[in-house]
Amino acid sequence: MAIVALKRLSTGLASGLGGILVNGVLFPIDFFLFLFNLLTPDHKAGRLIPEGHPGFGGKWPEYSPPQEGDSRCSCPALNAMANHGILPRSGRNITFRDLSRLVQETYNFAPTFCFFVPNYAANMLNRSYWKDSFDLSDIDAHNCIEHDASLVRAYPFLLTLPFFARACVDAEEDPDQGKIAHALVERVLAAGTGKNGNLTKKDLSRLLGQRRVEAKRNNPKFSLAFIHRIFGASNASTLLTIFGGRIEDLRPFLREERLPDGWEPRVRHRMGLTMLEFNLTVTPVELGIKEEVDGELQAAGRERYSQSVAEGKKKA
Repeated sequence: MAIVALKRLSTGLASGLGGILVNGVLFPIDFFLFLFNLLTPDHKAGRLIPEGHPGFGGKWPEYSPPQEGDSRCSCPALNAMANHGILPRSGRNITFRDLSRLVQETYNFAPTFCFFVPNYAANMLNRSYWKDSFDLSDIDAHNCIEHDASLVRAYPFLLTLPFFARACVDAEEDPDQGKIAHALVERVLAAGTGKNGNLTKKDLSRLLGQRRVEAKRNNPKFSLAFIHRIFGASNASTLLTIFGGRIEDLRPFLREERLPDGWEPRVRHRMGLTMLEFNLTVTPVELGIKEEVDGELQAAGRERYSQSVAEGKKKA
């Protein structure tokens, strides 16, 4: 037992020190890439994706929705890649290193971002970024990367309820995070107040606040740590950065998890969207959620607790 404990401790320390060293190198590189993007011209529209890569000339590989037995997750961007065959169509046996490269090529995130997120996912799953692989559904381990109050996914808490109790819950609530929650998607698509109904930062803040209150009020297992708040704001901000908030592109992306022909990432920087620049959108989106500061989110939790107590007294 002592040997096992020491082994786990040493592994954890090594992982922690490794993370500090990696991040100590990664963030300065990201800053350099940010400056490089400022000083160099963007790719011209229609010229971002090089010849020989999926999406060149606006042509994406054939779209095919997932079949029975395929693995999908709560991330529409990764699911779309699998639906187009950029990732394995099965959604299975994907190496973390391949994921980094393919996300960079498809969505033009900076190489720093494309290392940081898959490496974080690998660590959360207790796997090696350099040697291991995963299925898309693996990253939906609750409260690792997948989190409560998603804009386009239902609550996963049904798994904790008895079978007979699940019929009493909103039909949009589903433990399978690979499924598209169509009612939530339509809410997002209808929320834009920008030109042509496009999404803005304020729209995303409003949507996130509404969703968090709903989740806390209705989900008895609700939790949302700081890191998951940032993940939620980051996922939402992708709709503004990579997709430019454009509803005409987001309709097929969110409804079908499909990349429409003619689409390319709206960020055309030569080194891609850096973590630093991305956070210039993420931060105001998160800070703009009024429910986090006006007491409404806290009140939703108290409301659910009071209701549970009242129901318990009735049964007694």
